[in-house]
Amino acid sequence: MELKRILRLQVPVIVKLAERKLTMVEVLRLGNGSIVEFFKSSDQPLELLINNKTIAVGETVKVGENFGLRITQIGDIKQIIEAMNAQKQ
Repeated sequence: MELKRILRLQVPVIVKLAERKLTMVEVLRLGNGSIVEFFKSSDQPLELLINNKTIAVGETVKVGENFGLRITQIGDIKQIIEAMNAQKQ
């Protein structure tokens, strides 16, 4: 069954902090200690992506010495399976 195969897939899970476009000149000027400012408030939700598709949003939490994501809103199961299926292809 196709669904069983999909559910066994291991997919990269990405939490997107923010994004910004830079010119190549700006990228080439980056070095140790450079700071790239993002135009997103630190209290805005972060995106959880599978196969570069947002499937949920949440907030940053500290788990011991690590960081995690507390999901506050998640897409429907069909969207999640479609994102996972796209990874397989």
